[in-house]
Amino acid sequence: MARRPRSSAQVPRRPAPDRRQRQVVTPEGVPLPFTIGARGARALALLLDQILIVATMAGLSYLLFSLARAINLKANASGDFVGQAVVVVWVVVMFLFRHIWFLYFELGPRGATPGKRALGLRVAARDGGRLTTEAVVARNFLRDIELTLPVIFVSTALIQGEDATVAGWAGAAWFLIFAFFPFFNRDALRAGDVVAGTWVVEAGRDRLKAALSTGAGAQGRSTLTENRYEFGEAELAIYGEYELQVLERVLRENREEAMVDVAQAICAKIGWNSGRGDERAFLEAYYTQLRAHLERGMRFGQRKADKFS
Repeated sequence: MARRPRSSAQVPRRPAPDRRQRQVVTPEGVPLPFTIGARGARALALLLDQILIVATMAGLSYLLFSLARAINLKANASGDFVGQAVVVVWVVVMFLFRHIWFLYFELGPRGATPGKRALGLRVAARDGGRLTTEAVVARNFLRDIELTLPVIFVSTALIQGEDATVAGWAGAAWFLIFAFFPFFNRDALRAGDVVAGTWVVEAGRDRLKAALSTGAGAQGRSTLTENRYEFGEAELAIYGEYELQVLERVLRENREEAMVDVAQAICAKIGWNSGRGDERAFLEAYYTQLRAHLERGMRFGQRKADKFS
């Protein structure tokens, strides 16, 4: 029996799903897509941060000891007391600086250290909520258990030689367990992420569409109903920077069902009724005026992180 000739036309293959794609629902009920940061990018980001930390600490140490030497010369003293005081201050400052580096940057609006920003990464809460101080503190102090302590064990063993061989191997095993921990879970979580309820995701580089700043809705006027949306200080003071970021993402994605849900949530909160079908104009106006309201507050040193602040 003759076989049919194979067709030269190839059946188009569906693109393989990205295994790093995730979606969480915020407390406001808005579904947000995330892409888990690659393990290699996270390791490189940590290396960049460590290089920056060491370089900054070296610069601070040089300034501190130069200042102490100048004080000794001016006082024409032996410098023993000043030298001891400088060493104590140096130890305390270096210890605090190593932790404050991560805490300061990850608690900022970008949620990322310079190393993470260079690799396009940021820290986020796994439940879709705001990244809390407790979570950032937990994930970063656990880094001492994951990285610092085993490195100290191995370094001490290398210095002491054969007398500390067992301690050296134990420290190496300790380090490797935590180093490979992200490879044994689908979300690439390190132990600190598991404890803190966080993960490292790719930071979106998209910018807002022009409609947010040039459209009629952004100016407070609807082209659909000709309504003008102007909000008072009390209505704008309800929300903060986190809610502004959520609203920004909803407008950028431009999904009708999400905009309806968010518009209804805001209307219920401030006692408004935007009208069915006019959600885009309402949200554009509220976004623009909320952003201006928050920026005015920041100029006067008043920062509102979220609606709970």
